[in-house]
Amino acid sequence: MSHATRRLAKTCAVIGAGPVGLAAAAHLLERGIIPIVLEAGPSAGAAIDQWGHVRLFSPWRFDIDSAARRLLEGTGWTEPDADGLPTGAELIGRYLEPLSAALDDHVRYSTRVTGVARLGADKTHSLGREGRAYLLRTVNGAGEWSDVVADAVIDASGVWGRANPLGANGLPAAGETADAPWQVGPLPDVLGRDRERFAGKRTLVVGAGHSAANTLLLLAELAEAEPGTEITWAIRGRSAAKVYGGGAADALPARGTIGTRLKALVESGAVELVTGFTIDAFTTAADGSVAVTGQSGSLAVRLEADNIAAATGFRPDLELLRELRLDLDATVEAPVKLAPLIDPNFHSCGTVPAHGEADLAHPDEGFYIAGVKSYGRAPTFLLATGYEQVRSIAAALAGDREAADRVELELPETGVCSSSRALDATSIADASEGSGCCGSPAEDSADGGCGTAAAEEPVAVGARGLATGVLHGRAGERVELPQLKSGCCG
Repeated sequence: MSHATRRLAKTCAVIGAGPVGLAAAAHLLERGIIPIVLEAGPSAGAAIDQWGHVRLFSPWRFDIDSAARRLLEGTGWTEPDADGLPTGAELIGRYLEPLSAALDDHVRYSTRVTGVARLGADKTHSLGREGRAYLLRTVNGAGEWSDVVADAVIDASGVWGRANPLGANGLPAAGETADAPWQVGPLPDVLGRDRERFAGKRTLVVGAGHSAANTLLLLAELAEAEPGTEITWAIRGRSAAKVYGGGAADALPARGTIGTRLKALVESGAVELVTGFTIDAFTTAADGSVAVTGQSGSLAVRLEADNIAAATGFRPDLELLRELRLDLDATVEAPVKLAPLIDPNFHSCGTVPAHGEADLAHPDEGFYIAGVKSYGRAPTFLLATGYEQVRSIAAALAGDREAADRVELELPETGVCSSSRALDATSIADASEGSGCCGSPAEDSADGGCGTAAAEEPVAVGARGLATGVLHGRAGERVELPQLKSGCCG
């Protein structure tokens, strides 16, 4: 049940000028609510700019918000081809920059939010709490502090910059520091500005998500041109099946083929896979290389590398929200009603039903976490889902309960074709070309044709979400419990 605001919002602070934050501002404007967008970076999409070389696996049709489109159409903006697959840089240049320009003075750059509270009340103060405005404390690039007061707040600040540690147990391992010479971040530009760093070197990629898969594919391409380039991939799970995903069953062709190509690289030996690996320590050598020690099952493992790409996922920054009353799931740190739909212990498919304000509300009415940050520590998120979130939130803040509860998100069904060309594809047509699922004879399912190996349990769902991966998430991994020996049975 939604926590409805006692009065209609006239102003709403939006934290973050990424795709979801700017979409929120566009929807708020349409509802007659004044948005105040606070962006820590110097420009719109500042976090995306750090991985601008990476191509999205969702086409433009799912990357542009409806209210943002309506706002842009009045500026002479030319909409990109709906089937094109943009890079991060193209998403900024062709969409976010024009959108931020259209929002004009509603966006404040180089303004980092350091804390959010109810005006005149800390977290413990209950009397008269309902209906109070929000105070957001900010600091600019010159270190100057200022406060912003608004009737409501949408935190769309994302999770970039808050990477999970490489060490086991959710904690950094011995010798793990952010400034270590071997740290290269989750999405290095392997074939571009960082090429010399990886050419002819040993790189260890740690992680079992799309970021790891993208980096591994780029490193494999580099290795074909640069002799001596070695690639090791380490994951904590006992199987990489969920990373390989549903292949041709994926509703987004470019996403499905990432797993298909990666599986082929591992099977060919181009990428060395270490499974069940937990990291205990890093020992940095004088030349900047590193020795990684840990365990794989009961075996001690030592890996040596010149670079480590930590694609271990992210976690939300909740420190700035400490003075608010939040209703977050204890496991994934997402809104409690959303958490069961995205918990990686039970899901790896991205088949999250559309959800809105009623699922994102917190005890402090008028405050919401939206976008990828709303997923907490869960790994899979789509821009289109975030756009639906903020559309619903804006409607609720304007008092339109019917619109807030209505589902307007349309996602494709599964069964879209895919091929091994995903990494190079610039459109859905490119990604689909050559697949056996579009009417041409399919190859054997175990070799990546229309089917997939039975053990991977590919998902087939309707329009409730975009399918990829395998069923059951981590819960689907077989666990062999140690057998206790008793004297009676030998």
